[in-house]
Amino acid sequence: MGRTNPTYRDFLGRFEDRCQPFRRALRREYRPAFDELFEQAKHHADAAGYLNSTDPELAVLLSMLVAQQRELQMLREEVQD
Repeated sequence: MGRTNPTYRDFLGRFEDRCQPFRRALRREYRPAFDELFEQAKHHADAAGYLNSTDPELAVLLSMLVAQQRELQMLREEVQD
């Protein structure tokens, strides 16, 4: 991503826009969770951009999964303590 490809951050913004019909179809109580997933993807933009994937949607999903996994780990540690 970069000179020949759009940046990951640009792609992420467009991808989020494309997903808005899905968001609108969600029940109101699930919309904040949807928004949080994209916030998590933005937090991992540096790593996702480094991937320089021909399929940037994969980088978005990996970013979201990494954030979810980290949150699970933190919650498990809290429960154990």
